[in-house]
Amino acid sequence: MRKNDHFSGIIAFVMTAQLGSFTAAAERLGLTKSAVGKSLNRLEERLGLKLFQRSTRSLSLTPEGDVFLQSCQNAIAILEQAEAGIASHITSPIGRLRIDLPAAFGRQRILPILLNITKEYPELTLSVSFSERFVDVIEDGIDLVIRIGELADSSGLVARRLTTQKLVICAAPDYLQRRGIPTSSDELNQHHCIVGFRRHQPFHWCLRTTNGNNKNITPPPTYELADGDAMLTAVLAGCGLAQLPLWMVNRYLKSGELKTVLPEYSGVEVPVSALWPKSRQLLPKIRYVVDTLVAAAENGLLDESYTGS
Repeated sequence: MRKNDHFSGIIAFVMTAQLGSFTAAAERLGLTKSAVGKSLNRLEERLGLKLFQRSTRSLSLTPEGDVFLQSCQNAIAILEQAEAGIASHITSPIGRLRIDLPAAFGRQRILPILLNITKEYPELTLSVSFSERFVDVIEDGIDLVIRIGELADSSGLVARRLTTQKLVICAAPDYLQRRGIPTSSDELNQHHCIVGFRRHQPFHWCLRTTNGNNKNITPPPTYELADGDAMLTAVLAGCGLAQLPLWMVNRYLKSGELKTVLPEYSGVEVPVSALWPKSRQLLPKIRYVVDTLVAAAENGLLDESYTGS
């Protein structure tokens, strides 16, 4: 039996125990469900005991499996600490960086910066995903996450604010001509609204009040679109009102393709933050990328005035 078979079986075991199914473990490891099952069978045969109680409906650890899982997790933690320790002596970003970005902002503002970094440091490789959903950084194996909005729960994570983005309510002129221009937030109920959503829940709109505070409202979601670019497409097509970041719509406001609505409620700023797992050693690849993004934000490359020129 080759040694790497031992380690692959342990990794398959830990992943299956954490995710609760062979299918989920296979997807995470990039293997087939059959390969994960065979790897676990070989591990159980080598140990001479059952690690899982299997049925057609459930998968649970045996008492022996629970004890073995704790030992395996401790061993993996030691290996991760050793990796972080050796990496601390490396000054340039190398290795694979797994990063999750918000869709529209990530594609238009963050990704170009990341690609420029890899040109300068070709030993840094990227695995980039785009989503608006909550990501469990540790469980999903993500090194770095960029998120927009207040951070409700960032326990176990380090957060660094990069910048803020201003929000405006806008619409196409032909929509306003057809439906009229709302003069108060109460009149939004009489309009078609293009609203983002996450986890089947529509986003609220955040409005600036006359006393300088913010208030959240939930407009009637005529269109629910889980992507900022799609929302922009819909508002440009005259489908309704949308609250969007100024960096995304500024060029269309200047050209007259969009017009601001309820400007007295605009100007709310929401934070844009970088988050990564807490650890004793911050890997150089994460440190360098975060520092580069902070510098880019300070130079205005992440705000609405930047045109890419």
